[in-house]
Amino acid sequence: MTLVVSGRGLTIEDVVRVARDGEKVELAAESVKRIHACRAMLEKKIVAHEIMYGVNTGIGEFSEVVLNDDQIQDFQRYLVYNHAAGIGEPMPIEWVRAAMLGRINVHAHGNSGSRLEITQTFVDMLNKGVTPYVCTKGSVGACGDLAPMSQIALLMLGEGQAYYQGVLYEGKEAFAKAGIPVPGLMARDGLAAINGSNVLTAMSALFLYDMNKWLKQAEIAASMSLEALKANLRPYHPKIHEVRGFKGAMRSAAAIRKCVAGGDLAEGKLKSKVQDAYSMRSTPQVIGAAHDALAYARSQVEIELNGVGDNPIFLPEENLSLSGANFQGSPVSVPMDMAGACVTMVSVLSERRMNRLNNPALSVGLPAFLTKGAGMFSGLMLSQYTADMQIVEQRILSMPASIQSIPAAADQEDFVSMGMNTALKNFQIMDNAYGVLCIEFMAAAQALDFRDFTFGKGTAKAKEVIRKYVDFLDIDRPLYPDHNAMKELVKSCEILHEVEKVTGSLE
Repeated sequence: MTLVVSGRGLTIEDVVRVARDGEKVELAAESVKRIHACRAMLEKKIVAHEIMYGVNTGIGEFSEVVLNDDQIQDFQRYLVYNHAAGIGEPMPIEWVRAAMLGRINVHAHGNSGSRLEITQTFVDMLNKGVTPYVCTKGSVGACGDLAPMSQIALLMLGEGQAYYQGVLYEGKEAFAKAGIPVPGLMARDGLAAINGSNVLTAMSALFLYDMNKWLKQAEIAASMSLEALKANLRPYHPKIHEVRGFKGAMRSAAAIRKCVAGGDLAEGKLKSKVQDAYSMRSTPQVIGAAHDALAYARSQVEIELNGVGDNPIFLPEENLSLSGANFQGSPVSVPMDMAGACVTMVSVLSERRMNRLNNPALSVGLPAFLTKGAGMFSGLMLSQYTADMQIVEQRILSMPASIQSIPAAADQEDFVSMGMNTALKNFQIMDNAYGVLCIEFMAAAQALDFRDFTFGKGTAKAKEVIRKYVDFLDIDRPLYPDHNAMKELVKSCEILHEVEKVTGSLE
């Protein structure tokens, strides 16, 4: 399959296929025409000496400095040099590939003014597996993700560094090995390559894809815990959620009903309390709220993926250039701050159910800390510590980055989104979320082994998958190998895939 990029219709799933699976891309024919038309207009304006930000002026605080004809081309090179000012470890290749796809889709509108050669070089880099070396930190999420995008743009000069077939080369050598010509940078090309929030948006797209799968696994883990705790399942009746009206809650309750279907608990063969604790009966409302937040964040990210995030904007049909702030990352960073906080919220709920499994005063007859030899053995006592530590880190990271602006560039850039901070911390939140959820899965499987009744088809399948990787804790053993094996299992989504084979889709 080849993804045709036209400036419209790009989805999060498209980003995942290109970034992670190596799907090829090509520019739509109409986009090629639009790019040529816009470039032709720009060149006429340059000849006419019309003042255009970042084309024949400096940028930021230097936007009032007008460049002469001899400076216009060299300025683009120095612009990229100056902005390639990141720091830290290299970004994962999938983040960089996703960002390049996003930049191609911006250019595909034909409003950026750069030469077609620049956009086609991005396409060639994706298709031939050349991925720039980009430092993780440095962007403030306004004026675009300037530092990381500039490290990508260095390749347009045959400079910088890039990975090719698993090896890091100097940029010119990587291009030569892949058979990609170096396009160079002419008027406008450098700024058009870097001036959008493409990295934080790309990262957010990948995060939301993973978040959706993680939430579905949180519902599977909840189903296991609910059965192990002999929960009252009436709070999962569809009518409760329909009369309130939240789509996420209706979806979440339906997913859990699918998982427990066919079991003794769902069929009313076991005695339950009249009313359970919040962590047991409000799961659809809590995970549902996260689903709703994800849906909003997805809508914002996909608007940005398909919008013209650039400055200035050129409108060939109207012979017009407009300078504004379409690089500002706030429309993405605000919902993404919320999405990360929702992952933390659902992790807290997961830990509370795990606590009930461990606590003999709350577990409806399960042995203390899920061990047969309480006193001699401590069972899963310390697993809760590990979950709690990760949740505290998640809570620290859940402070919004979108309110943390620090003015820069002599106060010309006096409000920035800090959206890259949002994107980075969200991946840290998710890493901890895998760890918290894997511990609930492990505890729930252990608890179910103490129960002697028929489980729901989804619950039973999840337990079966877990037992392929982690044995029942008969006597105490070091648990860190089990924790790490379970974390990798959750990240792999194998539990989800196998459960959905017997339950149908949980969406």
